[in-house]
Amino acid sequence: MTAAGAAVSEFGNSLSLLVLLFWATPISPLLVAAILVAELLPLVLGAPLAGALVDRLPNRRLLITALLFQGVAIAAIAPLMGQPAFVVALVFVSGCGRAVAVPATSALVPHIAGEEEATRGYAWLGTARSVGNIAGLTGGAVLAGIYGHPAALLIDGCTFIAYAVLLVFVRSERRPSGEHATRPSALAGIRHVRRDPVLFAAIIGLALVVGAVVVINVADPAFVRYVLHGDEFVLGAMQACWMVGILLGNRLVARLKTVPEVAYWLAISGVATGVAVLIPATFPLVVAAGVGWLIGGVSNGVGNVTMNAIVRLRTPEEMRGRAFAAVGSMVTGANLLGTAAAGGLLLVIGPRAVFALGGTGALLSGVACLVFVRRALKREKSPAVAELSSN
Repeated sequence: MTAAGAAVSEFGNSLSLLVLLFWATPISPLLVAAILVAELLPLVLGAPLAGALVDRLPNRRLLITALLFQGVAIAAIAPLMGQPAFVVALVFVSGCGRAVAVPATSALVPHIAGEEEATRGYAWLGTARSVGNIAGLTGGAVLAGIYGHPAALLIDGCTFIAYAVLLVFVRSERRPSGEHATRPSALAGIRHVRRDPVLFAAIIGLALVVGAVVVINVADPAFVRYVLHGDEFVLGAMQACWMVGILLGNRLVARLKTVPEVAYWLAISGVATGVAVLIPATFPLVVAAGVGWLIGGVSNGVGNVTMNAIVRLRTPEEMRGRAFAAVGSMVTGANLLGTAAAGGLLLVIGPRAVFALGGTGALLSGVACLVFVRRALKREKSPAVAELSSN
């Protein structure tokens, strides 16, 4: 039920973003950038507060409230599309709801699937989101073309409400209890990640990979048009290859259970991401680009599942909301920085060079992550550290 709702919600997220970017593009590039920043900024700035709420309030009810909040904000954009400032403000409001919904969902999954099957639960959640994303990217253009931008946004608002209704029928609930539920420290999640060597190495490595590879998101259209000499169909096909890869990657790591397994797979996904991006940079052919995008999608899916899994495995239950929020803010912050850097890079170098730079950065970050994760795991197993921890 939760996975089905996530698919519906992700469909709405992709639909609204696609529609808003289509609408904003002829108005101003600055408006496009403002919409992207307004969507992601709450996940970075609001992470401490969102995590504290997740570790204080019943998560299923909190998630329902956040989804209704998002749905109303997106639907309210429809009659205000003549006022760009209001549109950006409402996208920011919707992002605030998402900042709560993301860690609430991640913390709730082990209570729905069970602790032993939590990684598989994250895999199913990732699969559902990928399917919804693909449907939103393809269906968004169709809906906007047939019914217009405002109607498409009203449909998007309804998807959040539909997800909230589905959650009403979910019986599982995460109810934070004890001292941490009474007065949770908003910054405890960030401190927890910093103090855990294995978790810190894995998440910092992942954030560096994301910050490096996200430059291709900005360079994609130019790469397809000027390097591959393709059109919108080719760009859509490349993105479809990435999404199919995510589906495969989600299932590939669904059965992982131990910390070393999850940590190593997370680091390897970073290495694979770098290799995937370097393939089309080295061989600027449509077939090579399709293969690279497929591999990149697989590594993306693996990284998404293992990120959630390692946070769950390394975090006490009572503070998982804050840990998930902290990790999300770190990865999203890297995404924002990489996106901003890509715009500047494209002004001075070509899209193929941007791909080469992003792929190299992701590859090196993945290798560094693998080295530091291995070192942290080895140090944790050493008798001296184990004795010190027991004392």
